[in-house]
Amino acid sequence: MKHSMASLRKAQTDSNRTMAILTLAMTFLVIAFVSALTTGKYPISLADLCAGEPMAVRTFTILRLPRALMGLVGGFGLGVAGFVYQTVFRNPLASPDIIGVSSGASAGAAFAILFTSAASPSTTVFAFVGGLLAVCLSLGLTALSPVKEHSSIVLAGIAVHSLAQTFLMVLKLMADPEKQLASIEYWIMGSLAGVTASKIPFPVVIILFSSAVIFLLHRHVLALSVQEDEARMLGVSVQKTRFFVLFLATLTVAAAVSVTGLISFIGLLAPHTARLLTGHNRRSSCLLSGIIGSVLLLTADVLAKSLTAVELPVSIFTSLLGAPFLIYLILSERRS
Repeated sequence: MKHSMASLRKAQTDSNRTMAILTLAMTFLVIAFVSALTTGKYPISLADLCAGEPMAVRTFTILRLPRALMGLVGGFGLGVAGFVYQTVFRNPLASPDIIGVSSGASAGAAFAILFTSAASPSTTVFAFVGGLLAVCLSLGLTALSPVKEHSSIVLAGIAVHSLAQTFLMVLKLMADPEKQLASIEYWIMGSLAGVTASKIPFPVVIILFSSAVIFLLHRHVLALSVQEDEARMLGVSVQKTRFFVLFLATLTVAAAVSVTGLISFIGLLAPHTARLLTGHNRRSSCLLSGIIGSVLLLTADVLAKSLTAVELPVSIFTSLLGAPFLIYLILSERRS
């Protein structure tokens, strides 16, 4: 009886702690989102917007709002996808690179920059298709492998990543050094500068849909984090479920990076941080991972467009923000 009461009290304490962490994370998210809406080269005040000042309204609706929304939704998707990768592969260092989605998207974007018009929609489409093709190839190779374990997916992903990187290097050699090569390198570094209202509906819908399905399948995702025999005893079809949730996570990442370019570190840092803060791997940790991803991307974008006269790539700041914080959390966890 005493043991049961102690367990209930501990569960209630954990639940209260998780709710407090989620509330604090949401507060930071609101602050980051408002900062993204109000920060930029052209100052915008609430008074100007309420008064209908034409330049302020155009700047807000054409530039600031789409960019902030993409940072919000894209960061959330990268955080949730990172949570799926780390859970399925049972590896806190797993990221979208592990099955080739980032390298495939880079190769697709580079191909578009070289062989299509300079219009960014073509780059977005080719990057999205490139990421999906890379992952479909990884999963296809895994299906042909006689070893039906997650290690075979990793090996297939490494092979596809290498092929995509080779293709990318060939495209770089073919590119005009003054124009096309610079565009390829800038896309690879990632930025929200090119986000407009016309570009966000497709990736936002894909990210929200895929993330919603992942949350619905959260128990199945968690079952994949244990040994395969145990997962089968729980009634989970391991291979089909693994392929499906990995495809959903990949769809999310491909949709995000097809518009923003490669954004480093968020898919790695956000889920690891969420688990360290909550102390568990439940649905709330997945949600917190998405929120942390949004906060990181929005904060990095605010810094990218405000620190210098020339806008800097977002990935510089996601790495600068993420690496020290991750080291701090790991050291803190070790001391505790």
